[in-house]
Amino acid sequence: MLGAAKLISVHVRDSLVALRTPDELRGSVNAVNAVFVGASNELGEFRAPHGIGLRAVFAVVFGGPGTPLGIAALGGRFPAVAQDR
Repeated sequence: MLGAAKLISVHVRDSLVALRTPDELRGSVNAVNAVFVGASNELGEFRAPHGIGLRAVFAVVFGGPGTPLGIAALGGRFPAVAQDR
């Protein structure tokens, strides 16, 4: 289920980048997006030690409620993106 949700979120993000970016900037925006996605994966690997312990609990306890709160904050800051359907 988590893998399917991840694939859907990646598809939605990639589709929005492709549809909402002006033609002359699309290559640059895709390049920056690829760097950030790749770097975040590597950073996650660096931060996760060999075993799962309190960091997993911390991620669930704070990341679970933090994600919708972050989305709400960004939606308030960028209303044009929040209204994009």
